[in-house]
Amino acid sequence: MKLFFKLIFLTSILSVWVNASLINTAFVDKDIKILEELDIKSSYITDYKLQKELQKRLKLNKNRYTEKLNNAYLFIPKIKKILKENEIPSAFLYLVMAESNFKLSASSNKSAKGLWQFIPNTAKHYGLETNKYIDERMDIVKSTEAAVKYLKRLHGLFDKWFIAAIAYNCGEGRVIEGITRASIDMYCEDVGYKECRKDKKILDFRRVIRQYQKKQVRYSRLDRVYKEVKKWGYKPDIEQLLVFQKGLKRQYLPKESRNYIRKIISLAFMNNSDFLIKDENTHLLNRGISDPIASVEVSGGVTLLKVSEVIGLEKNKLKKLNLHIKQNVIPTSEKMYTLYIPYSKLTRFNRYKSNLKAVPFEEYIVKNGDSLGKIANKFEIDYKSIKSYNNLKSNTIRVSQKLLIPVNPKLYQRSLDYIVKTGDTLGRIASNHKIKVDKLMKDNNLKTSMIRVGDKLVIKN
Repeated sequence: MKLFFKLIFLTSILSVWVNASLINTAFVDKDIKILEELDIKSSYITDYKLQKELQKRLKLNKNRYTEKLNNAYLFIPKIKKILKENEIPSAFLYLVMAESNFKLSASSNKSAKGLWQFIPNTAKHYGLETNKYIDERMDIVKSTEAAVKYLKRLHGLFDKWFIAAIAYNCGEGRVIEGITRASIDMYCEDVGYKECRKDKKILDFRRVIRQYQKKQVRYSRLDRVYKEVKKWGYKPDIEQLLVFQKGLKRQYLPKESRNYIRKIISLAFMNNSDFLIKDENTHLLNRGISDPIASVEVSGGVTLLKVSEVIGLEKNKLKKLNLHIKQNVIPTSEKMYTLYIPYSKLTRFNRYKSNLKAVPFEEYIVKNGDSLGKIANKFEIDYKSIKSYNNLKSNTIRVSQKLLIPVNPKLYQRSLDYIVKTGDTLGRIASNHKIKVDKLMKDNNLKTSMIRVGDKLVIKN
């Protein structure tokens, strides 16, 4: 009985402490809605660590928060629209902020890139192309659509959006391990840990988990345990999964992931805070899902510079919306490819798009003794054109650097030497130079379509 009253007393003290942390924090119905959309019960709004994270951000990061939203003003509505169309909780907009701060060029030391921080393998799995000409991880629309597919799959696995968000951060295998361990612990609390220590099945399950942690067994072994444990009907909620267990080096979930979900929720809550009501920030509250950018189709070989001239937009502003175009030119292998322009420029684009003509290009690898002037003389063009098309900030170039050279049409009619590179095929080379494969084979006396890296081919138009 004494223990019972002691627990009541401690609970009362904890309640006062938590509620005290909420003083001066004006929670609104929208905050509760955010939790509900993420499949988190509304009482989690009083979680001490969540409150601590939110208060820290409100105290230190308000200016940075509005700055990030303002910098991404063109494409936030596009992301919102795609999320809404796919019935993804609106709070996932702040997963993007947590991942990349809304920077299309964001990259990590794990080779992740773009708004949604896709690593190469995951990007490929969800249909994002990456090569020396394009990197669709930095494509505003395609990367968001790929992230939506991934998040839907994770939600299908775990049936809760907040767990899908955590799995996006640390991987589904790590989450399955955490849920399995938490479920076993919940079961043992019910039947008694003394009984669990005698239960052969529980001991076997725990052994498999330890082996998985040490990479001694494959994921499939852990998954079998997970599916067995799921049948027991235990469903660890956010409090159970994010709890810190004293004395354990490996928690249910990594510290980074526990902080990650609190960060996403806090960033979403901040959008409901009174500091956004100030005159200079009201536009952020009113920003809906009307689309300020337009998708347009441009033919291969057209440069970003030419598009910027046609629509009357500075090239660097066009580039910021199209960082997925790595070489500042639509790959010549693409018949048509999508670019993004401000919606305000769409009418002008449609009026003058017939002026968008493809420019012949050669890829040139800088050699010892080369300078921009020497290369320009070789191709009979102005060196400033080379700088512009390659987005060079200075005249400095380095050996082995690859440059795209806008070729003088008269010169382009002459034979060119081409060195076969990794990934080349006769079809691709012919397409890039706008000639037929049969002609390319005939001009080079080729009996078959087999070519090797380092072979020299003659290109005759």
